[in-house]
Amino acid sequence: MLEATSIQAQLADTRGDRLRVLVVGAGVAGMTVAQLLRREGLHPVLVERSPREADSGYMLALMPLVDPVLDTLGVRERYLADSVGLDRYRFRNPAGTTLGEYSLAGLFDRFGDYRGISRGELLGVLGSAGGAVTYGTTVTALGRRPAAVAATLDDGSAPVEAEFDLVVAADGLHSPTRGLVLDPGRVATYDTGWGGWVAWAEPDQDVDLGEELWGVGAFVGTYPVKGHLGVIVAGPRSDTEAGTERFVAGVRRRSGSVGSRIGRALDAVARSPDAYYWSLTDCRSDTWSVGRVALLGDAAAGFLPTAGIGAAMAMESAWVLGSLLADATPDGVPDALRRYEAAQRPRVEAAQGNSRQLARLMFFRSRVLSGLRNTVARFTPLGTALRPITRLLQEQPRVRSAGTTRR
Repeated sequence: MLEATSIQAQLADTRGDRLRVLVVGAGVAGMTVAQLLRREGLHPVLVERSPREADSGYMLALMPLVDPVLDTLGVRERYLADSVGLDRYRFRNPAGTTLGEYSLAGLFDRFGDYRGISRGELLGVLGSAGGAVTYGTTVTALGRRPAAVAATLDDGSAPVEAEFDLVVAADGLHSPTRGLVLDPGRVATYDTGWGGWVAWAEPDQDVDLGEELWGVGAFVGTYPVKGHLGVIVAGPRSDTEAGTERFVAGVRRRSGSVGSRIGRALDAVARSPDAYYWSLTDCRSDTWSVGRVALLGDAAAGFLPTAGIGAAMAMESAWVLGSLLADATPDGVPDALRRYEAAQRPRVEAAQGNSRQLARLMFFRSRVLSGLRNTVARFTPLGTALRPITRLLQEQPRVRSAGTTRR
Protein backbone atom coordinates (compact mmCIF):
# COMPACT_ATOMS: atom_id res chain seq x y z
CA MET A 1 0.00 0.00 0.00
CA LEU A 2 1.03 3.60 -0.46
CA GLU A 3 2.44 5.48 2.51
CA ALA A 4 1.23 8.98 3.37
CA THR A 5 4.35 11.14 3.20
CA SER A 6 5.10 14.85 3.46
CA ILE A 7 5.68 16.79 0.27
CA GLN A 8 9.13 17.78 1.53
CA ALA A 9 10.12 14.12 1.95
CA GLN A 10 8.92 13.26 -1.53
CA LEU A 11 10.85 16.16 -3.05
CA ALA A 12 13.99 15.06 -1.21
CA ASP A 13 13.68 11.59 -2.74
CA THR A 14 13.81 13.04 -6.27
CA ARG A 15 17.33 14.35 -5.80
CA GLY A 16 19.59 12.44 -8.13
CA ASP A 17 16.76 11.16 -10.34
CA ARG A 18 17.52 11.45 -14.04
CA LEU A 19 13.93 12.64 -14.53
CA ARG A 20 11.98 14.72 -12.02
CA VAL A 21 8.29 13.89 -12.39
CA LEU A 22 5.20 15.22 -10.61
CA VAL A 23 2.03 13.11 -10.87
CA VAL A 24 -1.14 14.97 -9.88
CA GLY A 25 -3.91 12.59 -8.85
CA ALA A 26 -3.62 9.20 -7.12
CA GLY A 27 -6.56 7.63 -8.93
CA VAL A 28 -6.34 4.79 -11.42
CA ALA A 29 -4.37 6.65 -14.11
CA GLY A 30 -2.04 8.54 -11.78
CA MET A 31 -1.36 5.52 -9.59
CA THR A 32 -0.55 3.37 -12.63
CA VAL A 33 1.98 5.76 -14.17
CA ALA A 34 3.58 6.52 -10.80
CA GLN A 35 4.08 2.83 -10.03
CA LEU A 36 5.46 2.15 -13.50
CA LEU A 37 8.02 4.94 -13.09
CA ARG A 38 8.98 3.64 -9.65
CA ARG A 39 9.78 0.29 -11.22
CA GLU A 40 12.23 2.19 -13.44
CA GLY A 41 14.07 3.47 -10.37
CA LEU A 42 12.51 6.94 -10.35
CA HIS A 43 10.81 8.68 -7.43
CA PRO A 44 7.84 10.52 -8.97
CA VAL A 45 6.18 12.93 -6.57
CA LEU A 46 2.58 11.72 -6.25
CA VAL A 47 -0.03 14.11 -4.82
CA GLU A 48 -3.77 13.71 -4.30
CA ARG A 49 -6.28 16.44 -3.47
CA SER A 50 -8.43 14.06 -1.40
CA PRO A 51 -7.48 14.24 2.29
CA ARG A 52 -7.18 10.47 2.62
CA GLU A 53 -6.90 7.17 0.82
CA ALA A 54 -9.89 6.38 -1.41
CA ASP A 55 -12.67 4.12 -0.12
CA SER A 56 -14.25 1.34 -2.17
CA GLY A 57 -15.86 3.92 -4.47
CA TYR A 58 -17.76 2.37 -7.34
CA MET A 59 -17.61 -0.72 -9.55
CA LEU A 60 -15.36 -1.08 -12.57
CA ALA A 61 -15.37 -3.55 -15.43
CA LEU A 62 -11.86 -3.98 -16.80
CA MET A 63 -11.27 -5.19 -20.34
CA PRO A 64 -8.24 -7.38 -21.16
CA LEU A 65 -6.48 -4.17 -22.25
CA VAL A 66 -5.18 -3.99 -18.67
CA ASP A 67 -3.52 -7.42 -18.66
CA PRO A 68 -0.11 -6.31 -19.99
CA VAL A 69 -0.14 -3.33 -17.61
CA LEU A 70 -0.73 -5.61 -14.64
CA ASP A 71 1.97 -7.99 -15.87
CA THR A 72 4.47 -5.13 -16.12
CA LEU A 73 3.65 -4.10 -12.56
CA GLY A 74 3.83 -7.70 -11.36
CA VAL A 75 0.36 -7.58 -9.75
CA ARG A 76 -1.71 -9.90 -11.97
CA GLU A 77 -2.19 -12.59 -9.31
CA ARG A 78 -3.44 -10.12 -6.72
CA TYR A 79 -5.76 -8.58 -9.31
CA LEU A 80 -7.30 -11.96 -10.07
CA ALA A 81 -7.75 -12.64 -6.34
CA ASP A 82 -9.44 -9.28 -5.69
CA SER A 83 -11.80 -9.30 -8.70
CA VAL A 84 -14.42 -11.57 -10.27
CA GLY A 85 -14.79 -12.83 -13.81
CA LEU A 86 -17.54 -11.20 -15.87
CA ASP A 87 -18.69 -14.03 -18.12
CA ARG A 88 -22.34 -13.25 -18.88
CA TYR A 89 -24.49 -10.23 -19.73
CA ARG A 90 -28.30 -9.96 -19.64
CA PHE A 91 -30.63 -7.06 -20.40
CA ARG A 92 -34.33 -6.51 -19.82
CA ASN A 93 -36.96 -4.27 -21.40
CA PRO A 94 -39.19 -1.82 -19.44
CA ALA A 95 -41.63 -4.64 -18.63
CA GLY A 96 -38.81 -6.64 -17.06
CA THR A 97 -38.76 -9.23 -19.83
CA THR A 98 -35.33 -10.64 -20.63
CA LEU A 99 -34.45 -9.57 -24.18
CA GLY A 100 -31.09 -11.24 -24.40
CA GLU A 101 -28.33 -13.02 -22.53
CA TYR A 102 -24.86 -13.19 -23.97
CA SER A 103 -21.56 -14.88 -23.27
CA LEU A 104 -18.93 -12.28 -22.49
CA ALA A 105 -16.42 -15.06 -22.05
CA GLY A 106 -16.96 -16.05 -25.67
CA LEU A 107 -16.38 -12.48 -26.74
CA PHE A 108 -13.31 -11.61 -24.67
CA ASP A 109 -11.58 -14.80 -23.49
CA ARG A 110 -9.33 -14.99 -26.56
CA PHE A 111 -7.87 -11.63 -25.56
CA GLY A 112 -7.52 -12.18 -21.80
CA ASP A 113 -9.41 -11.50 -18.60
CA TYR A 114 -12.62 -9.44 -18.33
CA ARG A 115 -13.09 -8.71 -14.63
CA GLY A 116 -15.25 -6.80 -12.18
CA ILE A 117 -13.51 -4.96 -9.35
CA SER A 118 -14.26 -2.03 -7.06
CA ARG A 119 -12.23 1.13 -7.55
CA GLY A 120 -10.84 0.83 -4.03
CA GLU A 121 -9.69 -2.76 -4.61
CA LEU A 122 -8.06 -1.78 -7.90
CA LEU A 123 -6.14 1.06 -6.26
CA GLY A 124 -5.02 -1.42 -3.61
CA VAL A 125 -3.76 -3.77 -6.32
CA LEU A 126 -1.92 -0.99 -8.17
CA GLY A 127 -0.35 0.34 -4.98
CA SER A 128 0.56 -3.04 -3.50
CA ALA A 129 4.29 -2.55 -4.15
CA GLY A 130 4.24 0.53 -1.93
CA GLY A 131 5.43 4.06 -2.51
CA ALA A 132 4.82 7.58 -1.28
CA VAL A 133 1.81 9.85 -1.69
CA THR A 134 0.90 13.22 -0.21
CA TYR A 135 -2.82 13.62 0.44
CA GLY A 136 -4.74 16.88 0.70
CA THR A 137 -2.45 18.55 -1.82
CA THR A 138 -3.24 20.56 -4.95
CA VAL A 139 -1.22 22.29 -7.64
CA THR A 140 -2.11 25.97 -7.58
CA ALA A 141 0.27 27.28 -10.25
CA LEU A 142 2.43 26.00 -13.09
CA GLY A 143 5.21 28.17 -14.45
CA ARG A 144 6.46 26.86 -17.78
CA ARG A 145 10.17 27.38 -18.35
CA PRO A 146 12.26 26.26 -21.35
CA ALA A 147 13.79 23.28 -19.57
CA ALA A 148 11.44 22.68 -16.62
CA VAL A 149 8.05 23.32 -15.04
CA ALA A 150 7.83 25.23 -11.78
CA ALA A 151 4.90 23.84 -9.78
CA THR A 152 3.42 25.41 -6.68
CA LEU A 153 2.11 22.70 -4.34
CA ASP A 154 -0.29 23.51 -1.52
CA ASP A 155 -0.85 20.92 1.23
CA GLY A 156 -2.78 23.30 3.45
CA SER A 157 0.28 24.65 5.21
CA ALA A 158 2.92 26.75 3.49
CA PRO A 159 2.91 26.47 -0.34
CA VAL A 160 6.01 24.85 -1.82
CA GLU A 161 7.48 25.57 -5.25
CA ALA A 162 9.58 22.94 -6.99
CA GLU A 163 10.90 22.33 -10.50
CA PHE A 164 10.08 19.24 -12.52
CA ASP A 165 11.06 17.92 -15.93
CA LEU A 166 7.48 16.67 -16.39
CA VAL A 167 4.08 17.19 -14.78
CA VAL A 168 1.40 14.53 -15.37
CA ALA A 169 -2.13 15.83 -14.78
CA ALA A 170 -4.23 12.78 -13.84
CA ASP A 171 -6.71 14.51 -11.54
CA GLY A 172 -9.97 13.59 -13.19
CA LEU A 173 -12.74 14.74 -15.48
CA HIS A 174 -12.81 18.25 -14.03
CA SER A 175 -9.02 18.43 -13.65
CA PRO A 176 -7.94 21.68 -11.93
CA THR A 177 -4.40 21.07 -13.17
CA ARG A 178 -5.59 20.89 -16.77
CA GLY A 179 -7.22 24.27 -16.20
CA LEU A 180 -3.80 25.77 -15.47
CA VAL A 181 -2.55 25.01 -18.99
CA LEU A 182 -5.65 24.76 -21.23
CA ASP A 183 -8.43 27.27 -21.77
CA PRO A 184 -11.91 25.80 -21.08
CA GLY A 185 -12.81 26.21 -24.75
CA ARG A 186 -10.23 23.57 -25.64
CA VAL A 187 -12.06 20.90 -23.64
CA ALA A 188 -15.25 19.66 -25.30
CA THR A 189 -18.04 18.08 -23.26
CA TYR A 190 -20.63 15.52 -24.34
CA ASP A 191 -23.71 15.67 -22.12
CA THR A 192 -26.29 12.87 -22.19
CA GLY A 193 -28.73 14.93 -20.11
CA TRP A 194 -28.91 11.96 -17.72
CA GLY A 195 -27.46 11.22 -14.31
CA GLY A 196 -27.62 8.41 -11.80
CA TRP A 197 -26.84 7.17 -8.33
CA VAL A 198 -24.14 4.60 -7.62
CA ALA A 199 -24.59 2.25 -4.66
CA TRP A 200 -23.77 -1.23 -3.38
CA ALA A 201 -26.17 -4.15 -2.94
CA GLU A 202 -25.69 -7.60 -1.48
CA PRO A 203 -24.30 -10.11 -4.00
CA ASP A 204 -26.25 -13.08 -5.30
CA GLN A 205 -25.27 -16.45 -6.73
CA ASP A 206 -24.71 -15.08 -10.23
CA VAL A 207 -21.26 -13.73 -9.48
CA ASP A 208 -20.32 -13.71 -13.17
CA LEU A 209 -23.41 -11.89 -14.48
CA GLY A 210 -23.88 -8.25 -15.40
CA GLU A 211 -27.58 -7.40 -15.72
CA GLU A 212 -29.29 -4.22 -16.96
CA LEU A 213 -32.80 -2.84 -17.29
CA TRP A 214 -33.32 -0.57 -20.28
CA GLY A 215 -36.44 1.27 -19.24
CA VAL A 216 -38.47 4.27 -20.35
CA GLY A 217 -36.67 7.26 -18.86
CA ALA A 218 -34.68 4.93 -16.62
CA PHE A 219 -31.65 2.69 -16.69
CA VAL A 220 -30.64 0.20 -13.99
CA GLY A 221 -27.29 -1.58 -14.14
CA THR A 222 -25.93 -4.27 -11.81
CA TYR A 223 -22.33 -5.49 -11.94
CA PRO A 224 -20.64 -7.94 -9.56
CA VAL A 225 -17.35 -7.31 -7.81
CA LYS A 226 -15.74 -9.33 -5.03
CA GLY A 227 -18.23 -9.52 -2.16
CA HIS A 228 -20.62 -6.89 -3.52
CA LEU A 229 -22.98 -6.01 -6.33
CA GLY A 230 -22.36 -2.62 -7.88
CA VAL A 231 -25.51 -0.70 -8.83
CA ILE A 232 -26.33 2.37 -10.92
CA VAL A 233 -29.85 3.75 -11.27
CA ALA A 234 -30.08 6.57 -13.82
CA GLY A 235 -32.54 8.77 -15.63
CA PRO A 236 -32.96 12.24 -17.11
CA ARG A 237 -31.51 14.78 -14.68
CA SER A 238 -34.79 16.69 -14.62
CA ASP A 239 -36.39 13.52 -13.16
CA THR A 240 -33.60 12.48 -10.79
CA GLU A 241 -33.85 15.88 -9.09
CA ALA A 242 -36.84 14.38 -7.25
CA GLY A 243 -34.43 12.29 -5.16
CA THR A 244 -33.77 8.58 -4.82
CA GLU A 245 -37.05 7.46 -3.25
CA ARG A 246 -39.38 9.28 -5.63
CA PHE A 247 -37.35 8.39 -8.71
CA VAL A 248 -37.18 4.71 -7.79
CA ALA A 249 -40.91 4.67 -7.06
CA GLY A 250 -41.51 6.07 -10.55
CA VAL A 251 -39.33 3.36 -12.12
CA ARG A 252 -41.33 0.70 -10.31
CA ARG A 253 -44.66 2.17 -11.48
CA ARG A 254 -43.52 2.12 -15.10
CA SER A 255 -41.94 -1.34 -14.99
CA GLY A 256 -43.27 -4.85 -14.75
CA SER A 257 -41.66 -7.76 -12.95
CA VAL A 258 -38.03 -6.66 -13.05
CA GLY A 259 -36.51 -9.71 -11.37
CA SER A 260 -35.01 -10.06 -7.91
CA ARG A 261 -31.63 -8.54 -8.72
CA ILE A 262 -32.96 -5.38 -10.40
CA GLY A 263 -35.47 -5.09 -7.56
CA ARG A 264 -32.70 -5.25 -4.95
CA ALA A 265 -30.72 -2.67 -6.91
CA LEU A 266 -33.66 -0.28 -6.83
CA ASP A 267 -34.07 -0.90 -3.10
CA ALA A 268 -30.38 -0.21 -2.47
CA VAL A 269 -30.58 3.20 -4.14
CA ALA A 270 -33.94 4.12 -2.56
CA ARG A 271 -32.44 3.42 0.88
CA SER A 272 -29.31 5.47 0.13
CA PRO A 273 -30.27 9.17 0.09
CA ASP A 274 -26.55 10.03 0.24
CA ALA A 275 -25.57 7.73 -2.65
CA TYR A 276 -22.97 9.19 -4.98
CA TYR A 277 -24.64 10.96 -7.89
CA TRP A 278 -22.92 10.71 -11.26
CA SER A 279 -23.80 13.31 -13.88
CA LEU A 280 -23.41 11.35 -17.10
CA THR A 281 -21.13 13.59 -19.12
CA ASP A 282 -17.69 13.10 -20.61
CA CYS A 283 -14.92 15.39 -21.87
CA ARG A 284 -12.31 15.46 -24.63
CA SER A 285 -9.25 17.73 -24.58
CA ASP A 286 -8.02 18.93 -27.97
CA THR A 287 -4.42 18.23 -27.00
CA TRP A 288 -2.86 15.89 -24.48
CA SER A 289 0.30 17.86 -23.78
CA VAL A 290 1.34 21.47 -23.34
CA GLY A 291 5.10 21.82 -23.19
CA ARG A 292 6.17 19.56 -20.34
CA VAL A 293 2.66 19.03 -18.93
CA ALA A 294 0.88 15.82 -19.99
CA LEU A 295 -2.80 14.98 -19.55
CA LEU A 296 -3.65 11.42 -18.60
CA GLY A 297 -6.84 9.45 -18.00
CA ASP A 298 -10.04 11.43 -17.50
CA ALA A 299 -8.10 14.70 -17.63
CA ALA A 300 -7.32 13.92 -21.28
CA ALA A 301 -10.53 12.10 -22.22
CA GLY A 302 -13.19 11.30 -19.66
CA PHE A 303 -15.62 8.45 -20.35
CA LEU A 304 -19.28 7.66 -19.96
CA PRO A 305 -19.71 4.29 -18.21
CA THR A 306 -21.77 2.79 -21.04
CA ALA A 307 -19.03 0.63 -22.62
CA GLY A 308 -17.17 -0.12 -19.39
CA ILE A 309 -13.80 0.75 -20.88
CA GLY A 310 -12.72 4.12 -19.45
CA ALA A 311 -10.55 2.79 -16.61
CA ALA A 312 -8.88 0.25 -18.90
CA MET A 313 -8.02 2.94 -21.45
CA ALA A 314 -6.60 5.14 -18.68
CA MET A 315 -4.36 2.30 -17.51
CA GLU A 316 -3.25 1.51 -21.05
CA SER A 317 -2.41 5.18 -21.69
CA ALA A 318 -0.40 5.28 -18.45
CA TRP A 319 1.46 2.16 -19.60
CA VAL A 320 2.35 3.73 -22.95
CA LEU A 321 3.42 7.00 -21.32
CA GLY A 322 5.49 5.15 -18.74
CA SER A 323 7.26 3.13 -21.41
CA LEU A 324 8.15 6.26 -23.37
CA LEU A 325 9.63 7.79 -20.23
CA ALA A 326 11.54 4.63 -19.26
CA ASP A 327 14.82 5.88 -20.71
CA ALA A 328 13.92 9.50 -21.52
CA THR A 329 16.22 12.36 -20.62
CA PRO A 330 14.90 15.77 -19.52
CA ASP A 331 15.59 17.13 -23.01
CA GLY A 332 13.63 14.24 -24.54
CA VAL A 333 10.41 14.80 -22.57
CA PRO A 334 8.59 16.96 -25.18
CA ASP A 335 9.27 14.36 -27.89
CA ALA A 336 8.10 11.55 -25.60
CA LEU A 337 4.84 13.40 -24.98
CA ARG A 338 4.27 13.91 -28.71
CA ARG A 339 4.73 10.19 -29.30
CA TYR A 340 2.44 9.34 -26.37
CA GLU A 341 -0.36 11.45 -27.79
CA ALA A 342 0.15 10.11 -31.32
CA ALA A 343 -0.03 6.52 -30.06
CA GLN A 344 -2.97 6.79 -27.65
CA ARG A 345 -5.24 9.64 -28.54
CA PRO A 346 -6.79 7.96 -31.63
CA ARG A 347 -7.38 4.74 -29.66
CA VAL A 348 -8.90 6.48 -26.68
CA GLU A 349 -11.16 8.71 -28.77
CA ALA A 350 -12.38 5.69 -30.74
CA ALA A 351 -13.34 3.96 -27.47
CA GLN A 352 -14.91 7.16 -26.19
CA GLY A 353 -16.94 7.43 -29.39
CA ASN A 354 -18.26 3.90 -28.87
CA SER A 355 -19.34 4.82 -25.33
CA ARG A 356 -21.24 7.82 -26.72
CA GLN A 357 -22.96 5.67 -29.35
CA LEU A 358 -24.08 3.20 -26.69
CA ALA A 359 -25.42 6.07 -24.57
CA ARG A 360 -27.55 7.22 -27.49
CA LEU A 361 -28.89 3.67 -27.73
CA MET A 362 -29.49 3.12 -24.01
CA PHE A 363 -30.90 6.43 -22.77
CA PHE A 364 -34.44 7.12 -24.03
CA ARG A 365 -37.37 8.85 -22.39
CA SER A 366 -39.95 8.17 -25.09
CA ARG A 367 -41.90 4.91 -24.78
CA VAL A 368 -42.13 4.58 -28.57
CA LEU A 369 -38.43 5.17 -29.10
CA SER A 370 -37.58 2.87 -26.19
CA GLY A 371 -39.65 0.14 -27.82
CA LEU A 372 -37.90 0.58 -31.16
CA ARG A 373 -34.53 0.63 -29.38
CA ASN A 374 -35.23 -2.61 -27.56
CA THR A 375 -36.43 -4.33 -30.75
CA VAL A 376 -33.23 -3.37 -32.54
CA ALA A 377 -31.06 -4.34 -29.56
CA ARG A 378 -32.76 -7.72 -29.26
CA PHE A 379 -31.67 -8.71 -32.74
CA THR A 380 -28.24 -7.07 -32.71
CA PRO A 381 -25.41 -9.37 -31.57
CA LEU A 382 -23.42 -7.97 -28.66
CA GLY A 383 -20.25 -8.45 -30.67
CA THR A 384 -21.61 -6.07 -33.31
CA ALA A 385 -22.34 -3.37 -30.73
CA LEU A 386 -18.87 -3.76 -29.23
CA ARG A 387 -16.98 -4.19 -32.50
CA PRO A 388 -14.94 -0.98 -32.01
CA ILE A 389 -13.83 -2.32 -28.61
CA THR A 390 -12.80 -5.72 -29.95
CA ARG A 391 -10.87 -3.94 -32.69
CA LEU A 392 -8.87 -2.13 -29.99
CA LEU A 393 -8.18 -5.47 -28.31
CA GLN A 394 -6.94 -6.93 -31.59
CA GLU A 395 -4.59 -3.98 -32.15
CA GLN A 396 -3.13 -3.34 -28.71
CA PRO A 397 0.06 -1.27 -28.60
CA ARG A 398 3.24 -3.28 -28.13
CA VAL A 399 5.57 -1.57 -25.71
CA ARG A 400 9.31 -2.01 -25.60
CA SER A 401 10.98 -1.72 -22.22
CA ALA A 402 13.52 0.61 -23.84
CA GLY A 403 10.80 3.21 -24.07
CA THR A 404 9.41 3.01 -27.61
CA THR A 405 6.06 1.79 -28.88
CA ARG A 406 5.26 0.09 -32.12
CA ARG A 407 2.15 -1.38 -33.71
